[in-house]
Amino acid sequence: MRFDLITIFPEFFTGPLDHGIVRRAREADLIHLHVQDLREFTKDRHRTVDDRPFGGGEGMVLKPEPLFDAVESLLGRQVGDAAISAADPNTAIVLTSAAGKPFTQATARRYATLERIIFICGRYEGVDERVAQHLATEEVSIGDFVLSGGELAAALMIDAVTRLLPGALGNEASSQNESFSVASMSGDGNNAQRLLHVDPRGAPASSNVGVDANGLLDYPHYTRPAEFRGWSVPEVLIGGNHAEVAKWRRAAALEKTRRMRPELLSSP
Repeated sequence: MRFDLITIFPEFFTGPLDHGIVRRAREADLIHLHVQDLREFTKDRHRTVDDRPFGGGEGMVLKPEPLFDAVESLLGRQVGDAAISAADPNTAIVLTSAAGKPFTQATARRYATLERIIFICGRYEGVDERVAQHLATEEVSIGDFVLSGGELAAALMIDAVTRLLPGALGNEASSQNESFSVASMSGDGNNAQRLLHVDPRGAPASSNVGVDANGLLDYPHYTRPAEFRGWSVPEVLIGGNHAEVAKWRRAAALEKTRRMRPELLSSP
């Protein structure tokens, strides 16, 4: 099985994946790891991977071009839609995101049946929404808490998946009798406790956590270019009407919550 890790901090993975079961699986050729520096796919002298979000707001957003180019280079072909999973059912392109669907043991078991997983490690305020909609086949979160980036989340998922591969543990019964086995995963984790996150100043930390003070996922982010491969930034974000931007973001956050984490809307 092959894991590709797209990151702006390639040196991060020197250590976490060099120990224990993951190391032994690598030495036994059960898994192959490739760390890809995202900055290699930038085109300016400063190797810029991020830009300010349309519609205003704090922080920076990862641009779509380097991420699309990086994934396409790894796959050796152009991609244009998340429906790539239908054409290549043995490959997953996973965007690590606080707004993604929860990663559970059932997810790990499904991933263990694949031949390849490409992890897109998010950073900064978020990732251009067109990456989530048209490049990634899945958007996955490891929990309702804050991380500085997706590298730790990707390393965690690699560990969870690797130990399920035949021969990785030595005793195959070990992975069958653990907590969160298939028998204990009814609902695939949908009974998770709803958690809201507030920063020390009392303001909702929605853009960093993925869940705002109303229990909604963070709204989608877009940055330059305004048009990319035929996918345009919503016009309202470019118009300069802040009231309309706020209205759109609220509606978009509600729609994304219904689609990605419906249990948040039904929680008390």
